[in-house]
Amino acid sequence: MTGAARAPERGRARLRGALALLYGGVGAAHLLRPELLMPIMPGWVPEPRLVILATGLCEIAGAAALLGQRWRRAAAAGLALYAACVYPANLKHALEHVSVPGIPDSWWYHGPRLAFQPVLIWAAPYAGGLIDWPFRTKRPPNSAEPDLRDRIR
Repeated sequence: MTGAARAPERGRARLRGALALLYGGVGAAHLLRPELLMPIMPGWVPEPRLVILATGLCEIAGAAALLGQRWRRAAAAGLALYAACVYPANLKHALEHVSVPGIPDSWWYHGPRLAFQPVLIWAAPYAGGLIDWPFRTKRPPNSAEPDLRDRIR
């Protein structure tokens, strides 16, 4: 593998590390202080405390699996799905001005957080090697490296 070919993999590894820290920390917060998140849970979520605790466990498990090889792809898919599923709670937090200790109730906080959520949804599958977009490089015609579509099969 050439230096240019290794650069995207180094970027993915750094992103995996950053996501593992983020999700591990947020997961720990879910487990240690679930009561802080109860007010932002949409009313239609059944058993909100249980959901907060379960998502905390999933975040920590996903963070750990993202750093390994065996479960990396499953973790990447799961964390992307998780990031999409928590969007309603983030919207409620912002639109209803729900006060959460330690988190500002300002559009200086909520605006970037809501705008960044799609980036988080993209980041996990990219870091986990499920997608290459938008950084896919052209392979030489005789390259032995499998195409992404071949890796999924």
